[in-house]
Amino acid sequence: MLKVGLLGAGRIAGVHATAISSHPGSTLVAVSDINADAAGKLAAQYGAEARATDAIINDPAIDAVLIATSTDTHSDLIERATGAGKAVLCEKPVDLSLDRARACQKTAAATGKPVMIGFNRRFDPNFGALKAAADKGEIGKAELLSITSFDPAPPPLAYVKVSGGLFRDMMIHDFDMANFIMGAAPVSVFAAGSSIVDPGIGAAGDVDTAVVTLSYADGRVAVIKNSRRAVYGYDQRVELLGSEGLLQAQNMLENTIIKSTAQGVTGAKPTYFFLERYMPAYAAEWGAFVAAVTSGAAVPVSLADGVAALAMAEAATRSARTGLPVRLADI
Repeated sequence: MLKVGLLGAGRIAGVHATAISSHPGSTLVAVSDINADAAGKLAAQYGAEARATDAIINDPAIDAVLIATSTDTHSDLIERATGAGKAVLCEKPVDLSLDRARACQKTAAATGKPVMIGFNRRFDPNFGALKAAADKGEIGKAELLSITSFDPAPPPLAYVKVSGGLFRDMMIHDFDMANFIMGAAPVSVFAAGSSIVDPGIGAAGDVDTAVVTLSYADGRVAVIKNSRRAVYGYDQRVELLGSEGLLQAQNMLENTIIKSTAQGVTGAKPTYFFLERYMPAYAAEWGAFVAAVTSGAAVPVSLADGVAALAMAEAATRSARTGLPVRLADI
């Protein structure tokens, strides 16, 4: 039984607390948060104990920690937890700074403890099936990847100001998905972005609408589209065109009812947001972490994967600022 400490008690921490407590191979022992009341409530909900972060990290009886705190704390907590002998699952991104993330990667590697980054979309069954079909050669050689990721509404401006920007906060999931499906990082990144959903986002120095083109050494191309507003719901689609066919992972809908009348044919909207859309993926992600840690196998999404996606986010940020493509080798 893997004994787990949860660092953070916000919305995403609640999702992880459910996954930890529901898995037959793990138990939630303790929760910490800068908001002591939040930590106490979440801990009580799952029969755990509210403790200070230091107490969790330094407790030799705790085998692993899940880091669901603010991004600017991730690298420090990864280093401290692995240094104390803990296995770690950390929410994305590794850090707001690529240099700091790379330093964290080096420090954590020296401890030999496993670190997994929470790119939960790799564990979505539909995206996983698309990846498996592509790897089997069912559509020949992959040539063009298209990833659509639209949020239903923009986040609060207070969050935008500390998020690191759309490319590091939102599109980083899609950068990792592109690496996952294509099996390699691109050689260059070209980004265009604007703030047309909420002028306040632009005033905060960020964009809310963006398109990124990834170019690969073998000629393949990937296109990622992000928007902070899709009034019809959480739009999450992946399409892969190959030399012998097309693979598509469509949206998850609120229901499967189709109404056909003389006026037309209508169906349900996509599920509203990530909690509704990706709950099974979060559970599968945690299961994969537990399996890797208890068996001694490599984690399926490494710290190196997290750094690679962050490098692409940094390249996209620079490209959107300059209007020029950026080679990853220069990042």
